[in-house]
Amino acid sequence: MKITFMGAARTVSGSCYIVECGGKRFAVDCGLHQGNAEIEKRNWNFEAYDAKKIDFILITHAHIDHSGLLPALVAKGFKNPIYCTAPTRDLVEIMLLDSAHIQEMEAEWANRKRLRTGIQLERALYTVADAEQAVPLLATVDYDNTFEPAPNIRVRFKNAGHILGSAFIELEYDEGGKRTRLVFSGDLGRPEQLIVEDPDEMSRADYVFLESTYGNRTHPDAEHSLDELAKAIEYSYGKGEKVVIPAFAVERSQQIIYSLFLLRKQGRLPEDMPVYLDSPLAIRATEVFRKHPEFYDEKSREYLRNGEHPLDLPNLHFTETREQSQAINESKGPAIIISASGMANAGRVKHHLRHNLWRPGASVIFVGWQGVGTPGRKILNGAKKIRLFGEEVVVAAKIFTINGFSGHADRDDLLKWLESMRGRPVQIILVHGEAEVQKDFAALITERFGFKVHIPEYLEELELEPGVSFQPVVDLEKARPHVDWEFLLRDSEHLYAELRKRVASVEERPWVDQVDIRDRLLAVNRQIVELISEM
Repeated sequence: MKITFMGAARTVSGSCYIVECGGKRFAVDCGLHQGNAEIEKRNWNFEAYDAKKIDFILITHAHIDHSGLLPALVAKGFKNPIYCTAPTRDLVEIMLLDSAHIQEMEAEWANRKRLRTGIQLERALYTVADAEQAVPLLATVDYDNTFEPAPNIRVRFKNAGHILGSAFIELEYDEGGKRTRLVFSGDLGRPEQLIVEDPDEMSRADYVFLESTYGNRTHPDAEHSLDELAKAIEYSYGKGEKVVIPAFAVERSQQIIYSLFLLRKQGRLPEDMPVYLDSPLAIRATEVFRKHPEFYDEKSREYLRNGEHPLDLPNLHFTETREQSQAINESKGPAIIISASGMANAGRVKHHLRHNLWRPGASVIFVGWQGVGTPGRKILNGAKKIRLFGEEVVVAAKIFTINGFSGHADRDDLLKWLESMRGRPVQIILVHGEAEVQKDFAALITERFGFKVHIPEYLEELELEPGVSFQPVVDLEKARPHVDWEFLLRDSEHLYAELRKRVASVEERPWVDQVDIRDRLLAVNRQIVELISEM
């Protein structure tokens, strides 16, 4: 059995693992690469996916970094089943159509400039027509129902507790009297998370492909997050200004509405403060959430039985049109604006930041992970100004970060989920995390459980045979984002000086492991890539 890591290798996006066994070739997830320009170039590496030779695809959940490249593969000849749960199917449909529209609009915008300068025109990564052709391929499966998408390959979807319909995948393959068991965690949720049930335990496995987004930190508890949200709202309400919440359209936006519902029940949400869900995609996603109450947790179902819906607010407004969106900032007085994208790198939220980021009384609340090179990451890193629509905007609003809303399991949650494997000869492959986090988390896993842990590279190939050590095949020239060293020398002398200092310190200690050298330099390289992405 061979695995090729098409994404989410030492980074948090582009989740896709191509598996080859028994004469079949299939993928687990097919996500869009997001972040800086160098990472996003990977979306165009169609040849490596070889779409016509993929027999089927298993999708863990609907988030675009796990499903967003499906239309591109369809455009390149993929036409086989895509297995997922029912809520995932409904969410993927609206997300792919939305993503395709964005791809077309971004290409059109870029080509307006290119036409004026005579540069070769760009084409969209994929089109709405490609997304429409992908939707009929979506085939729904139930939790805990084992099925065979191909001979000798058995698959079971289990509740991952991340978003509505999210799953981790248990896969068994029989060959020559031997059975190989794999678990792909997808994105694992947190215990006691709003809306969805807690994650299931996994069964026996030889290999666990484990997400590690928050593998070196813990989240605040839910009550602390509600307090932080109430504090941010109180701050701007008292100053007559707006609260801007960049939120992912699927799951995070619904969590925020649910949280406002809870604050209102506690008397901590001003009754005259309007709440705007300003994202057509988030509005449609909320409708999908309302369509599938059978996937809610017991607390949410209890509210429904009592005649209350946790996704309802008397002062909640859905703003579908551009005119309705623009009117929010034209009106005076405080308001709460929930808008996509969650990393502030696209969508209507950029307009709301341009109108409010420079206002000292306004608040901006980040409630999710911010990718390298994105405006959200820059603001959290302390940027005094950010560029929005070609204009430098001063960061004067009060910035809040509430990690407790994360839909991802934190370090302790992930370790607890691994407990069922204690004492078994399982090997852990860390995916969906930044390299520095993964290194710390790998050491902790080994210390706690004694498991062997591997951290793959982009495009790395692994042959899997239980009980046999890994022999990864990888081309590091392709695996790592390109760094423009000439630019570094010319315009980033302070980063270069830091890099030289670290190299010198390593040279003075020749006993330091070469892998450790690489990982220590990676932190500086990441800063360089962020700088280059701003060019």
